[in-house]
Amino acid sequence: MSEVKRVSADQIPQIDISSLMTGEADIEVAKSLHQASQELGFLYVTGHGLDPHLIKQLYQSGLTFFRASVEQKQSVRVSQNHRGWLGSGQAKMDDKALSDFKESYIWGIEDACHQEDHFLRGSNMWPDFVPQLETLGNAYLKQAHQVAYHLMRGFALGLGLKEDFFLQTTGKPLSRASLVYYPHQEETNPNQFGVGPHTDFGTLTLLCQDQVGGLQVQDVNGQWLEATPIEGSLVVNVGDLLSHWTAGAYKSTPHRVINSSGYERLSIVLAYDPNPETVIDPRSIIGANYKGDLAAMTCGDYLYRRFNKAFSYRN
Repeated sequence: MSEVKRVSADQIPQIDISSLMTGEADIEVAKSLHQASQELGFLYVTGHGLDPHLIKQLYQSGLTFFRASVEQKQSVRVSQNHRGWLGSGQAKMDDKALSDFKESYIWGIEDACHQEDHFLRGSNMWPDFVPQLETLGNAYLKQAHQVAYHLMRGFALGLGLKEDFFLQTTGKPLSRASLVYYPHQEETNPNQFGVGPHTDFGTLTLLCQDQVGGLQVQDVNGQWLEATPIEGSLVVNVGDLLSHWTAGAYKSTPHRVINSSGYERLSIVLAYDPNPETVIDPRSIIGANYKGDLAAMTCGDYLYRRFNKAFSYRN
């Protein structure tokens, strides 16, 4: 656990996206998103329009779920379609890392559950002992997905592309939401974390974090920065696929969580990804002048490889 720099919140960009959320093609906001993604790759967004009452209810339901017995949570243990409860020690975000302390509960878009074009399709597994979680989870996923769509519009505009460039194959997205629970972590092993240092697999991550803190972001100099919670904001970060799509212009930044606060920490996450057949090709943005050696890939193939390496249940 290398030394963490205690920075002020304004050292990670904060961007009001309310104009994008109304459907505007706000070039100034797009430029801000573009600049932030080229630098740290992490930012706070406000003006996102998510219902704060819904967030509070989902947060409380999440705590109820994770505080339940292992036997109860086992009733919705993770499926081969990455739905349900993933217990502590079942995820490892880097080949050389120890398993993460965190627990997760994952669900996906209901109307895409019965497609058979990718392993990340499948029926959601809702716990009987937290009956409100289904309604709250589906409502949050729907709202958060709209935020992701409008952010992708903003990124396209910032790159000088048509605003629907990233949204042309999004009718059956592979996006999923999760509640991620971090118990208090005693600093007994300096190489084990709530979640170890990693970059996110997919296109874009939206994170609603509580006020406990513990999220740390690595800057270009290798310094770890504390991503201080800002009430009412979402943390947004570029994933590996969006970085690949932009030939590395947008940074997929390493981050980790160390919860040594003495309290429980709970985050609500949306991992946004388009349809599995979506071709992620830097040449589609850079054009014929692209001189790099990054190969084209599909969203579905890439996620398949990464999930198989990261999650023990896949083996």
